[in-house]
Amino acid sequence: MLSYKAPIRDIKFLFEDVFDYYGHYQKNPEYAEATPDLVDAIFAECAKFSENELLPLNQSGDKEGCHFDNGVVTTPKGFKEAYQQYVAGGWQSLSHPIDQGGQGLPPSMGMVKSEMMGTANWSWGMYPGLSHGAMNTIQEHGSDEQKELYLTRLTEGTWTGTMCLTEPQCGTDLGQVKTKAVPNDDGTYDITGTKIFISAGEHDLTDNIVHIVLARLPDAPEGTRGISLFIVPKVQVDQQGNLGEGNNVTCGSIEDKMGIKASATAVLNFDNAKGVLIGPENKGLECMFTFMNTARVGTALQGVCTAELAYQNSLLYAKERLSMRSLSGKKAPEKVADPIIVHPDVRKMLMTQKAISEGGRAMIYYTAKLVDDIESAKTEDERKAADDRLGFITPILKAFLTELGCESASHGMQIFGGHGYIKEWGMEQIVRDARISTLYEGTTGIQALDLLGRKILLTRGVALKEYAMEILGFCKDHSMISGYSHKRQMNKFIWPLSKAVASWQQYSLRIALKARKDRDFIGACSVDYLMYSGYIVMAYFWAQMAQAAYEKLASGVEDRDFYRAKIKTAEFYFERMLPRTRSLAKTMMADPKTLMQLDGELLSFL
Repeated sequence: MLSYKAPIRDIKFLFEDVFDYYGHYQKNPEYAEATPDLVDAIFAECAKFSENELLPLNQSGDKEGCHFDNGVVTTPKGFKEAYQQYVAGGWQSLSHPIDQGGQGLPPSMGMVKSEMMGTANWSWGMYPGLSHGAMNTIQEHGSDEQKELYLTRLTEGTWTGTMCLTEPQCGTDLGQVKTKAVPNDDGTYDITGTKIFISAGEHDLTDNIVHIVLARLPDAPEGTRGISLFIVPKVQVDQQGNLGEGNNVTCGSIEDKMGIKASATAVLNFDNAKGVLIGPENKGLECMFTFMNTARVGTALQGVCTAELAYQNSLLYAKERLSMRSLSGKKAPEKVADPIIVHPDVRKMLMTQKAISEGGRAMIYYTAKLVDDIESAKTEDERKAADDRLGFITPILKAFLTELGCESASHGMQIFGGHGYIKEWGMEQIVRDARISTLYEGTTGIQALDLLGRKILLTRGVALKEYAMEILGFCKDHSMISGYSHKRQMNKFIWPLSKAVASWQQYSLRIALKARKDRDFIGACSVDYLMYSGYIVMAYFWAQMAQAAYEKLASGVEDRDFYRAKIKTAEFYFERMLPRTRSLAKTMMADPKTLMQLDGELLSFL
């Protein structure tokens, strides 16, 4: 059976030593209640709920799956009871405004909550998780009446929310959306069409589900310029929030999937369902980006959750499994063989998992601070600065961390050997569950085009330049430390990082110049460019963690082994993982003709 213990020690390290979260909270009066004692208490309770209630439902939920019967979806045994405990515990309302029934705590605390719950049981976590994007969209673009009607119930968790974009004929290319919205005299709209791949689109956890739906008004322009956004509840609601009749939203089926089997992925049919417009007409895609960006950061988190769960279970197994003797001499002479953790290849896989999970967590928590800054910004300039940085780093997080999450899951299966292929251990489930993360909310290729095309080339690299200056500023500040000098120790991180950032900027310019001559060059190099960027960004956070660890050791802290382990993991990352950028640099600068020169008809001779 899978095991999981919330990494509270690592979370505290990031909160206290790396990112100074408590100083960050004290700068914002609305977050002043988030004191260390309160935060510690909340995280401890979240850990208990995740470990004791959600983890035991992970493998059983995968085995049972969701049940579909004539439009009715029933979640696996125990899911509904766990959701009721979740709502009763106030977990859904943790990081939402008080005037909407929330507790008013920072969004970053909600991210930590989502990590613990998602690692323990990602399928279960998707049901309340989709609601956050719906809430953010309504909060950002909804009218006062819409906020009052929907946000309180979504904040309580008594209703859940979804995003309804994809249709049978279109996924990423939303310009092909065909769902229709016909206006009525009372200001509502009749929504008709079919949406597919709707996560948590139908279930038995709540009495109502609030769908955020893309559709076209009559005579709307073609393509993405003619899409509007609508709120369409599963059950009709009056102005007081009372439930009425069904709203002609039916579940046609649920998908039989590779993984996340306990999360219902629904085909939804809208047949003159009543909806209300949210945001301006024909600006639906712009409004939906609020939801999509939220979902993309949430999906990036899945990569960290996958890496952490795979790592924890791999480590336990590697310590106990006996096989062969160490090449450098017996390590457990009293036993029939040595534990496999002594073998260098196994250790390499474990260290890779550790570097991914802890480095990814740092990247996510940095992003969570940006979300806090957006929510609490006092001026539009402050909000825009944080939002621009979030927009730049989001495609890197979403694609890079999910790809590395899949790598960690694969290493976990390899460490378990043949047992990893057997269901009882849970490792093959982690692999299956992880694979969707690189696909939904925009594939790795789509994120790469967003990063290189929209965030780099269209803006002439402004966001990259600003971020590069931040990293180089860190390098400068921490290469000349006085007093207790760890200049020598930090140099092994500072100089490789400085050179990597300089190369990042140079390669970006070279790509821009090549793309002027050959537009296919962007598509050919974009995924390699994104992964190249991701390794550099993660290196920045490992350097920050190493620096924080050195400072704590210099202060005479008692928990020295923890900080030494951080430094040694950073050394591993810089020695074994950051060099991956060298091969990526080679392939991303290669001429695209080797990809495109072979005619499509000649790819096979069957």
